[in-house]
Amino acid sequence: MAAGSSSRLGRPKQLLDYKGKTLLQTVINEALETSCRPVIVVLGANAKEIASQHQNDQANFVINESWENGMASSIVAGLSTMIKNNSEIESIIIAVADQAFIKMTNFNNLIEKQKETGKNIIASTYVETIGTPALFKKDYFEALLSLTGAEGAKKILKQYPQDVETVVFEHGEIDIDTETDYNNLISQQ
Repeated sequence: MAAGSSSRLGRPKQLLDYKGKTLLQTVINEALETSCRPVIVVLGANAKEIASQHQNDQANFVINESWENGMASSIVAGLSTMIKNNSEIESIIIAVADQAFIKMTNFNNLIEKQKETGKNIIASTYVETIGTPALFKKDYFEALLSLTGAEGAKKILKQYPQDVETVVFEHGEIDIDTETDYNNLISQQ
């Protein structure tokens, strides 16, 4: 998910440089290190500018024209594209563009935990919360497609706690919403 306008930051956070790559490029690269395919990147605000800096034959870019309607519209845009292109898809992982410390292992841990537990939702946990990246089995595609407005997938995590398992995402709480967040990230390099 990379469709937001970064209104609190005042510039596209997807394009912020961290360790020689944009935040979005980091997420794309780590996702492509896994066996998960296809990798779909949902863009919205500043889509042309962001897409032009992230040309990649292995990632599919989808433009969410309704990005201003909130996170739900981006989840719907990405999942709808996924289903349209591959009706046999069994599960998806939802990730966001501003978790600077995401690694391939975060994605793989979700997959392994799902195989171990048989649960249909595997979420990441950090600082007493659960969130992205999160894996959803096909059983929850309809619920994801029915999200509206600012609702994110966390609504489903809360609705079905009996079917949720978690994996630890070290530093997952560090995301970039403001200039201060970014400056703190850069100062730690």
